[in-house]
Amino acid sequence: MKLVYQKKEDCCGCSACYSACTNQAITMKPDEEGFLYPTVDQSRCIDCGRCTAICPVTYEGHFKESSTPRIYAARHKSQEVLWKSTSGGAFTAISDVILGQNGVIYGADYDENLRVFHQRAETPEERDRMRISKYVQSDMRDTYTQIKGDLKEGRMVLFTGTPCQTAGLRGFMGNSPLAERLYICDLICHSIPSPLIWEEYKCLLERENGGKLVSVQFRSKKHGWSRKNSNKGFLFTTDRSPEIKEDDRFYQLFFGVGAISRPSCSQCRFADIHRASDITIADYFGIEKYSPESYNPLGVSLIMVNSIKGSDLYNQCKQDLFEEERPMEESLKEQHRLSQPSQVLENRHLFWENYKQFGFEYVTW
Repeated sequence: MKLVYQKKEDCCGCSACYSACTNQAITMKPDEEGFLYPTVDQSRCIDCGRCTAICPVTYEGHFKESSTPRIYAARHKSQEVLWKSTSGGAFTAISDVILGQNGVIYGADYDENLRVFHQRAETPEERDRMRISKYVQSDMRDTYTQIKGDLKEGRMVLFTGTPCQTAGLRGFMGNSPLAERLYICDLICHSIPSPLIWEEYKCLLERENGGKLVSVQFRSKKHGWSRKNSNKGFLFTTDRSPEIKEDDRFYQLFFGVGAISRPSCSQCRFADIHRASDITIADYFGIEKYSPESYNPLGVSLIMVNSIKGSDLYNQCKQDLFEEERPMEESLKEQHRLSQPSQVLENRHLFWENYKQFGFEYVTW
């Protein structure tokens, strides 16, 4: 096997192929834009074909549920949870069910250098680090293998990630009976920004403000929860100043310029109502129009229940939520990634050419 993928648009970086390779012939390496792609060591590859057989991008059906999901608007009953969540606290309610049964949570977290990776949590305190949005592609590392290990030990597991990551996990697990204890939750995803640009942005903030970044927060509720404010409120502190500062240049590159997303995002196979997960969560934007009494300025979650397992999990967490079932049409109108992928920038290549030639500061102005 020379290549796991034929073109970059056909690789989402989920790392399922890496995790499934029994001969350790595949490693995940960053390209010139910082995105991870599988590289095959020909001396170790035995051409078994498992890596391509489970690829969620090219697999027919993409491991998605065929049934039509049920849609709910929900918010957590705890004001503290609402304040500390990106939207309405659905992730906390769902993950509390798993933790309450001695289960394990996997989700995106930061390491000591504020790089984004998937981490394992067994306590509410560890889980709480996962509930704030992180607009960077996470490094999966050995997450899929760790999940299988927890399932073999009889633990319940909740995995949260992007739609392609959840599909990658389904491909990796296959028809294993271990998956009966696995619950999968995906997020409605705009697209995946470059980890390289994230590293450049952090370095720029450190040069401008002095010291090392010690905390960052995407999508704070400083300006309130709403669609209009969803690309505002990036907050940070450094070790030389405890004062919380705000800067939105990363958002401008991601949402405004639109040039730093992974190539596969423009052809996303998961931008529809059929999900490769049991439950999908997102912001219930527009709820103030459709159900004003359900609106809360601290956030409202959109919850899609996609499977029988998802329905069981949702029924167990409803006691912690104010919730109501809503028509699908609202979500299709407000959440565009339920009907089409994000659009590729026609002159995307110019951004990267300018970055390579003139550097990061040049392309931020």
